[in-house]
Amino acid sequence: MSLIIDRRLNDRNKSEANRQRFLRRYRRHIRKSVDKLVRDRSIKDMESGGQVSIRRRDMSEPGWRHGSGGQRDIVLPGNREFNQGDKLDRPPSGAEADGDGLGEDSEDDFTFALSRDEFMSIFFDDLELPNLLRTETGSIHELKPQRAGFVTEGNQANLDVVRSMKQAMARRIALSGSARRRLKELEQQTDENLTKKSYQQPESDISTQPVDENGQQSEDKPSNLELEREELRQRIARVPFIDTIDLRYRHRVFVPKPMSQAVMFCLMDVSASMDEHCKDLAKRFFTLLYMFLARKYEHVEVVFIRHTSEAEEVDENRFFNDRATGGTIVLPALQLLSEIIAERFPPHAWNLYGAQASDGDAFGADPEKSRNWLETQIMPLVRFYAYLEVGNTESSQVSTLAGVYQRIEQDNFAMNRAVRRSEIYPVFREFFQQRTEAANR
Repeated sequence: MSLIIDRRLNDRNKSEANRQRFLRRYRRHIRKSVDKLVRDRSIKDMESGGQVSIRRRDMSEPGWRHGSGGQRDIVLPGNREFNQGDKLDRPPSGAEADGDGLGEDSEDDFTFALSRDEFMSIFFDDLELPNLLRTETGSIHELKPQRAGFVTEGNQANLDVVRSMKQAMARRIALSGSARRRLKELEQQTDENLTKKSYQQPESDISTQPVDENGQQSEDKPSNLELEREELRQRIARVPFIDTIDLRYRHRVFVPKPMSQAVMFCLMDVSASMDEHCKDLAKRFFTLLYMFLARKYEHVEVVFIRHTSEAEEVDENRFFNDRATGGTIVLPALQLLSEIIAERFPPHAWNLYGAQASDGDAFGADPEKSRNWLETQIMPLVRFYAYLEVGNTESSQVSTLAGVYQRIEQDNFAMNRAVRRSEIYPVFREFFQQRTEAANR
């Protein structure tokens, strides 16, 4: 099996480093453009990146130039209108020809495209999850590649040269070790014989060559030692320097590893008082929270709980689109949330987050019971719980449910109100900015 792992810090675009430097330098101005872009686009297009613009004067850099005052002697070729000593009036606005004065900019704004990752990075800039304690172990596992030693067959790209050379050296030593030892012994024996002959024979006899029957000089025939030495050298040379059995390839296997995981509980009142506008505001808030959690955790589950006088767990389509009738009782939804946590999402293995949307209508003893259940049964288990009150008109009067929720003093609880689409994102930022600042203090 072929496995390709791209370990390049940058992609093939050689200008990637310059682009990242540009984004860091003008991040404050890009942040303003992204905020404006968020207000004008729908949730469906939130992750698709987009075109942003920066005013040219925001990108201007200081530089050296000649001042407008003082006296200067210059030559103007082709001058047929002015003479020495003529006085010229200053421009009325004091602006120069390139439009850098009090007038309008003479150049268009600088517009460029942000990728999805760049857009989301700036979109969630300076936000952080409160009590972000990622669980090290969990029931969800992901198959990830892991080194598993070496194999004798594999892709050429996975060839380990150092390991292969070590194997080749070990094979050569094993196959030619005895021959090398014998060759060394013969060479030592030959050296000893030559040394003995040099001491035993006179110098005149050493240079004397033997003659054959015709009286001509003849060469010495190779001795048995020399023949054996030559045979050993050939035997050693026949051992290949590297062979296919020496090759070693890096091997990787996929093993299940635990992932940092979170679950997001979406609670929403679907009674008759929650019209399409209120549901749309709730959906936008839930979408932002999910996108934010997905950037912080490797695996995010979403549980949808809707309620009128009764609560039920549903899928996303029924949660936002299916109509239901009945009164408004919040306590059954909170109790169902606790049951789901106990059955499927133990806090030691999951990071729990809750988000509740309602118009604030509640009657009788239900608001107080709901607050008590939320404060005692749910808040000790979750990392963060947000309550968003939605409506059609602004009102200074506090709703029944918001009035009792205000008494919850846990640091991991936040609440706010939104009546327009443009308020969803500021409310979302306020939730997590408040939590981050409180944690820093």
